Amino acid sequence: MVNVVLGAQWGDEGKGKLVDLLVGKYDLVARCAGGNNAGHTIVVNGVKYDFHMLPSGLVNPNCQNLLGNGVVIHIPSFFNELEILESKGLKNARERLFISSRAHLVFDFHQRTDKLRELELSGNAKDGKKIGTTGKGIGPTYSTKSSRSGIRVHHLVNDNPEAWDQFVAMYRRLLETRKKRYGDFEYDAEEGLARYKKYKEELKPFVVDSVVFMHKAIETKKKILVEGANALMLDIDFGTYPYVTSSSTGIAGVISGLGIPPKTIDEVYGVVKAYTTRVGEGPFPTEQLNENGDKLQQIGAEFGVTTGRKRRCGWLDLVILKYSTLINGYTSLNITKLDVLDTFKEIPVGLSYSIQGKKLDLFPEDLITLGKVEVEYKILPGWQEDITKVTEYNDLPENAKKYIKFIEDFVGVPVEWVGTGPGRESMLHKAI
Repeated sequence: MVNVVLGAQWGDEGKGKLVDLLVGKYDLVARCAGGNNAGHTIVVNGVKYDFHMLPSGLVNPNCQNLLGNGVVIHIPSFFNELEILESKGLKNARERLFISSRAHLVFDFHQRTDKLRELELSGNAKDGKKIGTTGKGIGPTYSTKSSRSGIRVHHLVNDNPEAWDQFVAMYRRLLETRKKRYGDFEYDAEEGLARYKKYKEELKPFVVDSVVFMHKAIETKKKILVEGANALMLDIDFGTYPYVTSSSTGIAGVISGLGIPPKTIDEVYGVVKAYTTRVGEGPFPTEQLNENGDKLQQIGAEFGVTTGRKRRCGWLDLVILKYSTLINGYTSLNITKLDVLDTFKEIPVGLSYSIQGKKLDLFPEDLITLGKVEVEYKILPGWQEDITKVTEYNDLPENAKKYIKFIEDFVGVPVEWVGTGPGRESMLHKAI
């Protein structure tokens, strides 16, 4: 059994919390894409755990965890995150954590060129806007992967006598091509190589052939949960390109990032914030640059876990959710942070886009078009009650349940979980 948790909007929907809720039922949690450029927080017994690269299945002491071949690994960040989690009391994490030998490595010079690329874009763009990258080197690493000049985990940990010399040659060549592209920036290659010679031995115990690892788990009937990174609207193909991440963040990324066939996937859970947020640049049709947007931002504490950046806020956009559902095929939804809407008397929901009175059939691929759309809203009544202490779905205020029902009917997918607060216990299960 393979079930999947995916973000249905622009990320930051609360995927980690659903994974945390479900993880006790699974033997393995796997990440399929991304790196340490995103994050989520899980609160367990009053302890807050911030996850950036590592699978949040680590909170379950009986669960194995895998970083698949589609993930890009910055080794210093990998060990730093692991040590912080261990310092907070996470048990036997090292024995339960594995890395695909096919995953690509993020080097410090990738991070350097990531920032240089942002400066270049900022200077060349007519509007002076950048992509909004986190500067973690994710984009440059995926670029070198696609250009077939990247370095994978197995290149580093290989025990063949000539393997280290090959790694050194690849490392120097990759660094030189970056310098040719961005100018001769200061970087100590010898110091970097010395660190990676040390990492070679430290990383070995974590490394597995992930194809063998995953298929053995499937063949032995293990229960597997795949934890997606980012979200569909940041997908390299289907998101608001170029204001996207550099990997496949939807269902396709699950298949390519773990080496499993589509027929192995059972359930696909889409995680949806009860309103909409995004970080970085790009069009955002339902964004509220007003008192409502400020209120959503403040009540929802909308700051990025990894970057601390303030998130842009707006009303729930059902055009995006329907588009996301078409691509990912969600079998049920998790609506999160419903409590953030508690004090609103009226709650607008985006239903459709139009330009000069002509309704669009679907979410547009062209950002010039997207930037000009007018949003048709349905105004739903608020409930104006504190729902953070509600423990059963049926005990929610009627207008809160009507809000959920409206989403279900519009999208055609049942809502199975509703988040009503930050804690682990604040997730109501709804029968479907």
